Amino acid sequence: MGSQIWVMGFRFWVFLLCSSLVFVNATSVSVVEGSVYIDGRNSIGEIDEDFICATLDWWPPEKCDYGTCSWGHASLLNLDLSNPILLNAVRAFSPLKLRLGGTLQDKVTYETMDGRHPCNQFRNNPSDMFGFTQGCLPMQRWDQLSAFFEKAGALVVFGLNALAGRNIQVDGSAAGAWDTSNAESFIRYTVEKGYAIHGWELGNELSGSGVGTRVSADQYSYDLISLNNLLQDIYKASESKPLVIAPGGFFDANWFGEFLNKTHDNLDVMTHHIYNLGPGVDEHLIDKILNPSYLDGEADTFRNLRNILKSYGTSAVAWVGEAGGAYNSGRNHVTNSFVFSFWYLDQLGMASAHDTKTYCRQTLIGGNYGLLNTTTFVPNPDYYSALLWHRLMGRKVLSTSFSGSKKIRAYAHCSKLSQGIMVLLINLDGNTTVKVDVAFNGGINLLKMHHLHHKLRHRARARARARAIRPHEQVQENVRAEYHLTAKDGNLQSQTMLLNGQILTVDSTGEIPSLTPVHVNSSEPISVGPYSIVFAHIPYILLPACK
Repeated sequence: MGSQIWVMGFRFWVFLLCSSLVFVNATSVSVVEGSVYIDGRNSIGEIDEDFICATLDWWPPEKCDYGTCSWGHASLLNLDLSNPILLNAVRAFSPLKLRLGGTLQDKVTYETMDGRHPCNQFRNNPSDMFGFTQGCLPMQRWDQLSAFFEKAGALVVFGLNALAGRNIQVDGSAAGAWDTSNAESFIRYTVEKGYAIHGWELGNELSGSGVGTRVSADQYSYDLISLNNLLQDIYKASESKPLVIAPGGFFDANWFGEFLNKTHDNLDVMTHHIYNLGPGVDEHLIDKILNPSYLDGEADTFRNLRNILKSYGTSAVAWVGEAGGAYNSGRNHVTNSFVFSFWYLDQLGMASAHDTKTYCRQTLIGGNYGLLNTTTFVPNPDYYSALLWHRLMGRKVLSTSFSGSKKIRAYAHCSKLSQGIMVLLINLDGNTTVKVDVAFNGGINLLKMHHLHHKLRHRARARARARAIRPHEQVQENVRAEYHLTAKDGNLQSQTMLLNGQILTVDSTGEIPSLTPVHVNSSEPISVGPYSIVFAHIPYILLPACK
């Protein structure tokens, strides 16, 4: 009995200690003030209406990294297209751009009428590049995929095999011209079947030093021109021609410059890939994600690519064609958890501010960085971050800076579906709530705009009463809509996201939940809690840049 009393007493003190730690953590949150400054005179960039994009890959279930096989049946060849969550998840964007490609795309043949290649599936072979043999896309599967894309309302970008006809040299380079025959047969089949393709992309990670192998800028530009000529011929009877996209590789200033110089007007979109967090096995990924200085490092890539496009006077625009943050399939409970929305939304904001038109997330499903869970198809936190961005952030990007906490990331766009602006605030600090005032060029802040709005409405009503007519309210009521995103139980590695304190999850039929804001008095600052993300719609701000 005495020993039982001692154990009970010990448990009681442990309980008190744990309770006190929770209490201390809860009460140690400090509150600071900050200001986001927005220049509303001119926009600094303009994104595509369908800026949000996600990828579907070719990796078979046998794809493993660091002893973990995270791809399951998420390949273009075996994905369950009948899953209702998958259909609803894509449909919710209306439309979602889908880029079909990835590492193995340059080892894919197409089972078409040319009959030159047997339609064999990928098999493990450690001696082959990327550890797999050549694979094949059966046309029956392409029919199934195309039917799904049409039903889901997706915009499809297809990555073509750019290594066809080339030989891999001893130095790792790929020599010879691109053999267009199999691709031509596949594209003609696609057109004859009436399948809509938003763009054709040539190759995956073959630019610069390449991954696995590489193609020179001179040869790649020649091949790109061949693709453009081919598409001009195949689509000559069509009302519109798909985009011509390349190179789908990591940014290399010299290679990209030479490629642009030689492609002339044959290129519509220049794509680059981003895995700036390093390998998925890195145990310090979260530290990098929460480090503002580390996040800032990728701005140079966006800035340099934008400057190269301007300097060559090309009509081609920049896209991020693939971005998973951490390469080799990401890291479980990091790149598929709440904390990754800090990196992802910051990337979307940063890319937009440098006039990147589209941003393709690796992946829609598959690996440890999917927007959807690879096994259950249930949306991961980043899915909801992407959907909110897609629905709220308009095409025009505003110059934004923040004064106050160094842990706040701030971005602003004109609102997408109504007047006013959208502000995105990301708090990387777990111990601080930031009360944010919004100020505009010329020194007008949110509170002043609030009072100005009141005066204008009062005058409008007075004039209406004098004329004995009802005033037509052009401006919404004096509130703003806010969307606060937090992790379940405050756990940054949770795969459950809360919107305004409510769990986001699909229902029993696989329906995507509605994303409903809270409404806040506009005279109050925007409160950004610890480790949280806030989208705030300020409807009564009418800036010149947003006209």
